[in-house]
Amino acid sequence: MAKRDIKQQVQTRFGEVAANYRISAVHASGADLEVMARNAPLRSNSVVLDAGCGAGHTAMAFAPNVAWVYACDFTGSMLKQVKLLARQRGVANVTPQLADIEYLPFPDDSFDIVTSRYSAHHWGHPQKAISEIRRVLRKKGSFIISDIMASEDYAQDTFLQTIELLRDPSHVRDYRISEWRALLSASGFRAEVIHKFELELHFRTWTTRMETPRQNREMIKSIFSEASQDIRRGFQLPDQIDSDDFSFFIPGAVIKCQTKV
Repeated sequence: MAKRDIKQQVQTRFGEVAANYRISAVHASGADLEVMARNAPLRSNSVVLDAGCGAGHTAMAFAPNVAWVYACDFTGSMLKQVKLLARQRGVANVTPQLADIEYLPFPDDSFDIVTSRYSAHHWGHPQKAISEIRRVLRKKGSFIISDIMASEDYAQDTFLQTIELLRDPSHVRDYRISEWRALLSASGFRAEVIHKFELELHFRTWTTRMETPRQNREMIKSIFSEASQDIRRGFQLPDQIDSDDFSFFIPGAVIKCQTKV
């Protein structure tokens, strides 16, 4: 797929399912979200950018403890969900902003904190996106990422990318921690993994949220059923898969980044 088409895929797919993400339990809460907020230097005068905000759950988690949050996303339908979520929660210091992560519409040194949660695996040009984040982040600012992390094992990595792409054609890549370290260092960040987690996903909910076609759902289940024992252990797959009512686990991590002095 050409890189220019990835952005079209993101806008199309998430435009169709945006409301599903506002009510998604996986996105609304989680230990990783708590870790992100707990490890950010939150101050009453801080200005935060939530890059690839989706329906706005991360922005809402940070908003009570800072001056302002700009919730930035590439899909207009998602920003409508941000506005609705803010009204539901009585949050008044979140501004939705339509923007491309690779071309952020903000001046240099605009933010004390930049966050990104479950978004980076859709970035077509991750180095460009990270460089833009570095540009808009103030000196001594913090960039905190939470995302799915591919295994350093090639088989586990390939398996993860395959099921992700079958579920969602706008998926680009779940990067390895080693890849993240290299990307971040190249853009002037010091990176520290502060939390690792296993994200539990219920198959029916996971595929329904993205409105994955039945043919693709059946393909994923077939791949699960025929997986090697190493893969089955890695993803904590059940012994038998004969319906959509089962759960599995994929690895994730929270990475805290500081600008290099």
